[in-house]
Amino acid sequence: MTLPRFYPIFDSADWVARAVPLGVRLVQLRIKDRPEQSLRAEISAALELCRSHGAALVVNDHWQLAIDLGADWLHLGQEDLDVADIPAIRRAGLKLGVSTHDRAELDRALTLAPDYIALGPIYPTILKKMKWTEQGIDRLTEWKGVIGDIPLCAIGGMTVARAPGAFAAGADTVAAVTDITLNADPEARLGDWLKVTA
Repeated sequence: MTLPRFYPIFDSADWVARAVPLGVRLVQLRIKDRPEQSLRAEISAALELCRSHGAALVVNDHWQLAIDLGADWLHLGQEDLDVADIPAIRRAGLKLGVSTHDRAELDRALTLAPDYIALGPIYPTILKKMKWTEQGIDRLTEWKGVIGDIPLCAIGGMTVARAPGAFAAGADTVAAVTDITLNADPEARLGDWLKVTA
């Protein structure tokens, strides 16, 4: 499977609405701590936006809603794997991405035959507190050597300037969050990302 090389992650359908008309073809909706009705509305809106622009939406965490709403993609962190119904997810035909931070987590992820594996944080990240220090791009090369043809996503502290190094190290796609959302001109930054990952 070949994934688009640029993989932004947003916390609202409004951000998805800003990204997909510019040419973003793979986007994750990552929303935490919201009531189910609100989550359902956000995921539904983002799915509709992506489908109307020929993009793929990856739903983070909320596997039951992803199934219920007919999503095509799901991303699970390691904690989510503890509670998710993987057989139900597979029966629903969802493609699955899994977060990894160390070799034990990678080994666990590989038992699920994932459609991509994410490694992070590659660089220091301000998005969330993590028990892992930065992995560095050499770890991307190590992971790619283990996973072979499974697409590898680099995440954590990624910027337009750092993306080429991640690709050279073995990443197939690069995820970005705050490099876009905290930029003074997010649309221009999305354009920069689309150029560097074309």
